[in-house]
Amino acid sequence: MIDRHTLVALLAASLLLLALPSHAALRVLACEPEWGALAQELGGNLVEVSVATSALQDPHQIQARPSLIARARNADLVVCTGAELEIGWLPVLLQQSANARVQAGQPGNFAAADFVPKLDVPGRLDRSQGDVHAAGNPHIQTDPRNIGLVAAALAARLQQIDPAHAGEYARRHADFAQRWQQAIARWTALAAPLKGAAVVSQHKAFVYLYDWLGLKEVAVLEPKPGVEPSASHLQAVLATLKGAPARMVLYAAYQDPRPAEWLSKNGGMAAVKLAFTVGGTEAAKDLFGLFDDMLARLLAVGEKG
Repeated sequence: MIDRHTLVALLAASLLLLALPSHAALRVLACEPEWGALAQELGGNLVEVSVATSALQDPHQIQARPSLIARARNADLVVCTGAELEIGWLPVLLQQSANARVQAGQPGNFAAADFVPKLDVPGRLDRSQGDVHAAGNPHIQTDPRNIGLVAAALAARLQQIDPAHAGEYARRHADFAQRWQQAIARWTALAAPLKGAAVVSQHKAFVYLYDWLGLKEVAVLEPKPGVEPSASHLQAVLATLKGAPARMVLYAAYQDPRPAEWLSKNGGMAAVKLAFTVGGTEAAKDLFGLFDDMLARLLAVGEKG
């Protein structure tokens, strides 16, 4: 017969086992907030996600800090945009991490842009043209159709890295894909009034958004990608818009709004801040909120045009 002390010990041990997690979470380091949000959607409690950048940072300009290197060292999967967006810092980060699992070419290294058709692929490379990306424009996350393509590829990669939970990743992806396609249909219908609208960009950050919605980019405030516009360049842009005015000028949440605000004031058009990624505005709390908020901001101006 089990004595009282033994019974208490067995009960305590059982409770301790119940309190422990049934598996070690897969450690995911996302370079940008959108991929962190997507990994969380697909992984749920199977993943532990950290993000290298915030929505208020320029993803081109990040330092490979010791704390970031430590996170890369411990990661099972690094999820980044690719297409040279992180060329200034990711290679150093991966090298310094000395983590064989996440080096280029390994299953633990995932580049989202590899799975979508790229726009603005340059015909020739010339660094005098500014921050030109050989693989095309890397800001793929502004088109929700691209998010859907990346989700399918990322779900497959999670299953490859963590085969013990492949069924759960597949289930979560199927659920996300259904909700995402329904949302795309809703967003596309809502955005119909924007089709054909002429817009100005502060940086060439929204070409995929424009491709999806049928917006027409008529000018860019940066004289070259990544180069801040001078006063004379802004005057030149304003002059070109006199004959063909734009409805709005768009800038990302991480950018200095002053060039867009100057054009808005002097050109008689609205300056619209877009979240650009998850966390860029208060309403853009997740991937669904990101596009809800971007469309709400565009429609608030576009429907008046």
